[in-house]
Amino acid sequence: MGGIEVVVGLPDPRLRPFVDRYLGYREPAPRLLIRREVAGAFVVLVLGWGAPLDVVDPRAAGRGAYGVDSFVAGPFDGYCTTSTVGVGLGVQLLLTPPAARRVLGLPLGELANRAVAVGDLPDPWLDQLRCRLADAPDWSRRFALLDVAVGARLAGSAAIDPRLVRAWRRLAGTGGRIGVGELADELGWSRRHLAVRFRAEIGLTPKATARLLRFQRAYATLARDLAPHPGADAAGEPGGWAELAVRCGYYDQSHLIRDFRAFAGATPALLASSGSLSSNPG
Repeated sequence: MGGIEVVVGLPDPRLRPFVDRYLGYREPAPRLLIRREVAGAFVVLVLGWGAPLDVVDPRAAGRGAYGVDSFVAGPFDGYCTTSTVGVGLGVQLLLTPPAARRVLGLPLGELANRAVAVGDLPDPWLDQLRCRLADAPDWSRRFALLDVAVGARLAGSAAIDPRLVRAWRRLAGTGGRIGVGELADELGWSRRHLAVRFRAEIGLTPKATARLLRFQRAYATLARDLAPHPGADAAGEPGGWAELAVRCGYYDQSHLIRDFRAFAGATPALLASSGSLSSNPG
């Protein structure tokens, strides 16, 4: 079957505010390969033409996608699992919610906590793009096709409400540390109006998004600090869980661990000791 191949492509500079990179992959799985994918305030788009996989939300089977090679998922406020056998082949994009709203042409409230097969989306353009990517002779040609397709979608889409974009940027820029009341005051909206509009267009409420952004920062920090990584009993010591909690905006170590259980399905100690960090920390 050959080894794993991973190729990173940089989008056209004009697209960088919307897509930071393209990730092309070829991954053989001679036996059942199961991965746990953590929650995140982002949208995952996979356009594949290899072995099918299942995307399962353990909280509700109906939220998943089964036997698919291409799907869009998220934002998700819980972890999922993927499983496959065979040779996976495709391209993955991670999109911020405002970018995904424009590229996909759908309010993200329709995609939150769901994985949807590309072929089940109302607009067939992604399924058609998947076929063109599969026929392209190499990764550079595939990335060029993505540049053209994503650029055309952005050019043909209406900008979303700038107040929602500002709300997202404030949440992302502070790592989820800004209060929802303060954010609503900045926008001149009530907390309820902000929550309703944000959830419909961006996918989750500002409060849930803030939690996910804090978690993503902690998860990414943990990945960087794995060697040496904090021990399970290292709270309060340099490099320990208590320090990680403070660095990432948590009240305390218990708060950090609760969010890891909810969003990754395991404590940070277990993830660090097993080396089972997902490739999608956001």
